[in-house]
Order: sequence, then C-alpha cells, then structure tokens
Amino acid sequence: PAAPRARLHFHAQLAHGSATGRVEGFASARQLYAQIAQVFGIPPAQIMFCTLNTHKVDMDKLLGAQIGLEDFIFAHVKGQRKEVEVLKNEDVLGLTITDNGTGCAFIKRIKEGSLMDQIKTVCVGDHIESINGINVSDCRHYKVAKMLKDLEKGQIFKLVLIEPMKAFEMLEPRSQGGSLPEAKISRGRETLRLRTKGPATVEEMPSEAEEKAIKKVDELLETYMGIRDIELAATMVEAGRDKKNPDEFAMALDESLGDFAFPDEFVFDVWGAIGDAKQGRL
Repeated sequence: PAAPRARLHFHAQLAHGSATGRVEGFASARQLYAQIAQVFGIPPAQIMFCTLNTHKVDMDKLLGAQIGLEDFIFAHVKGQRKEVEVLKNEDVLGLTITDNGTGCAFIKRIKEGSLMDQIKTVCVGDHIESINGINVSDCRHYKVAKMLKDLEKGQIFKLVLIEPMKAFEMLEPRSQGGSLPEAKISRGRETLRLRTKGPATVEEMPSEAEEKAIKKVDELLETYMGIRDIELAATMVEAGRDKKNPDEFAMALDESLGDFAFPDEFVFDVWGAIGDAKQGRL
C-alpha cells in the first residue's frame, strides 16, 4: 500500500456542536484525538470516541481502523457523570464493551431484556470510569469486560459512568441554521488505515470477503470476551492473510497481540472464520 499522502486531511466537529476544524498527519487513534483536541482547545482525555458522518451516538458509525477519504469526523466528549448501583442477580450483565484505542472503555451494546437493559440510566456510549471504586478509566476494554464478568452474583456493585456531552438543540427538531450541517455520506474506494503500531496507510477498501471475515471475528470477540473492536478484528484478519495453518496464525497473534491472552478455542474459531470468508462460506 502507498504511504499516506502528504496533504491528506479530514474535516471534524465536536458532536455536541462546534465550528468545523481540519485534522491531518495522524497515524493512530491516539494521534487523531490529540489533533482534534488541539484544534478545539480541549484536553485529549476529554474525547470519548468518534463517529463518521453523524453527530449521533451511533455505534454502527464508530471510527475504527478505517476512515474513508471523504468521511467527516465527529468527536464525542465527556459530559455528565452519573453513579448507579446494580444488584447482580444474573450471571450475565448484557453489556458489550469497546474502547477508543487510547484506553477509554465505553458501552457499545446493551442486550435487549438483559439485567442492564432494565436500568435506564445506563446507556450506549457511556464511558465506564470506575467499578466498585476501582478507577478503570485507563484500562483496555477486555480488562473492563473481565472485571464486570468476574463480579460476584447476588452482590450489589457500583458503577461510575460518564455520558457523552449533549447539545440542547439536539432535543428539538433541527433548524436549517443549526451548527451541525449534514456531512457528506459518500465514501471513496480508498480509506486511511490507522494502526496501533507503524504508519497509517492509504489502502483500497477491504474486499467483500475480508469485510465478512472482520465482521465475524468482531462477533467472536463479543462471544468469547464481551468486547467489540473492529480495529482489533481487522488486525487479526490481516495477520491471517498469508498464514498456511492455525499454528502459524496463533504464533502471529502471540507476537502482535500477546497482551490479550486469547483462548486457544477462540484462536481456532477465528482461523476458521478467516478460512470460511476466503472460501465464500460466510
């Protein structure tokens, strides 16, 4: 793939309302948040996550490993803090956790009918700041998901959450003169691929088979670990692209993603999903 274009830039706004800024020259989510923070004069840690082409808290539009060259970036920043006490009377809470790539874990999905679905103050997009007084604001999503999973059944636990900042005008029908214009929805065939390690690259959009594999691996992450992470899923699919067997694939994952300590069964299922996608079985 070609190196990033020297003048490649993207337009951005704060999701709750702001002027339009321009960001460029970033290679990772961390660098992107630092650029956005500089443009809008806020601390980088205030940015919870970004969505593409919508100011809404839409988890289907989360910025992950790929940004289309025509995409408009909306940054969601920390708003109101809230505390909630929950009696864990079921084994499964019904939360799926993801993070923004810099250690800010937040709720991506709440399973309908689950224990947490009954607590209406807990919302999709909320950042999990602490669990039973333990600050987890700098923990990766898989660690937060494990802490929630390991909570003892039958006990009350306490969460401190921070919701994305909301604008007053979002509560009413928007006027044509609002501060959040409709962003361009068209997507080019090229994207900027962000990487945790190494430079960003301009690449062709993933093939249909790779898109299906990434989606399936993301679902497996939720099943096995209670997290969703498109960037992680894309990295895993990329790691398996030229591998000949599951042992080679497992070694590649250990080298690049050893911190996750993936279970063997999970790695085998991911390898199977990549193979199914290549053979057109997904």
